[in-house]
Amino acid sequence: MKFIALKTKDGELKGDIFFYCRTLHVSRQGFCQYLANKDRPWKYQPLADAMMEILEEDDCNDTYGWIRMYQALMLKQPENVDIPSERTVYRVMEDIGISHHPRRKPNGITKADRQARKSEDLLKRNFKSEEPLVKCVTDITEIKASDGKLYVSAVFDCFDSSVVGLAMDTNMKAPLCARTLENAAKTYPDIHGAIIHSDRGSQYTSQLYQDVIRKYGIRQSMNSAGGRCHDNARCESMWAE
Repeated sequence: MKFIALKTKDGELKGDIFFYCRTLHVSRQGFCQYLANKDRPWKYQPLADAMMEILEEDDCNDTYGWIRMYQALMLKQPENVDIPSERTVYRVMEDIGISHHPRRKPNGITKADRQARKSEDLLKRNFKSEEPLVKCVTDITEIKASDGKLYVSAVFDCFDSSVVGLAMDTNMKAPLCARTLENAAKTYPDIHGAIIHSDRGSQYTSQLYQDVIRKYGIRQSMNSAGGRCHDNARCESMWAE
């Protein structure tokens, strides 16, 4: 459409419109509709401007994904901006080139121990919670640095996606996950009896992790057999943001 508009000087060269439309298999009605809408202001421009303001507030905001951007818009409630659905926020971010696509490996960094005893999947992909410290999810992510790798283990509350436990180390062995639970229990003693869901990695089936689970009365839940990433989609989406 843009090419035809350029060659016909926005439709002024009437004789050339038929030639270019026929050559490029574009209907004349469609081209005329394009010309009518070409100079209209974009209806999402106020939303795009509000997004750019959010990114400029802090240098770290340039890593915002569409979910975090939607949450920031809902929190800020910019004037004269109608906040659309999350899907529309994603589409607008793609259009203006600020969509953040994290570089992640397709395969998880935790490896399953096929000989270890596994727990049942108590959540069954139902990550909604009406109360805090009832359903939680946990996982490990890898952060590359100039002097090596940093592994971050976290426990997220399904109620509001808040971090209730966090630990970091230069390896991703079982003590890292156990320390994450210890930190969560120290910060939130009411975590006793909560469900904490994870993948089937060897860290979560280790004896050390099982001992901490029993120590704080936590109910362990794991992905179903077969390594389905959607079984822990809530935690995966948090790392992606």
